Amino acid sequence: QVQLVESGGGLVQAGGSLRLSCAASGRTFTFYRGWFRQAPGKEREFVAAIRRTGGSTYYADSVKGRFTISRDNAKNTVYLQMNSLKPEDTAVYYCAARYSDGYSYTVEGYDYWGQGTQVTVSS
Repeated sequence: QVQLVESGGGLVQAGGSLRLSCAASGRTFTFYRGWFRQAPGKEREFVAAIRRTGGSTYYADSVKGRFTISRDNAKNTVYLQMNSLKPEDTAVYYCAARYSDGYSYTVEGYDYWGQGTQVTVSS
């Protein structure tokens, strides 16, 4: 079992920045950690992922160049630095963990999920 706890969400104006954190406890060795988001009335969508070793990163086209995912394995924590935020980035952001090696951008590809943290970007 892995427990994931997100933090760092909040209200920010368009063009601003936020940094989300996701701390893991329990069985923390997972190959991939990812961030997803879900806006009201929409399906949960992939945002970014990072591999535990090697640090390979993957991003949705909508956030490339604005968001950066990173991880501190010693702290079992993954971060999502979000810059140049837009109103369309407003959503609940979820942290996820995947045991299998091999990149995945699908909700079904991840084994554990956090409770989510709200990010609201005002125009």
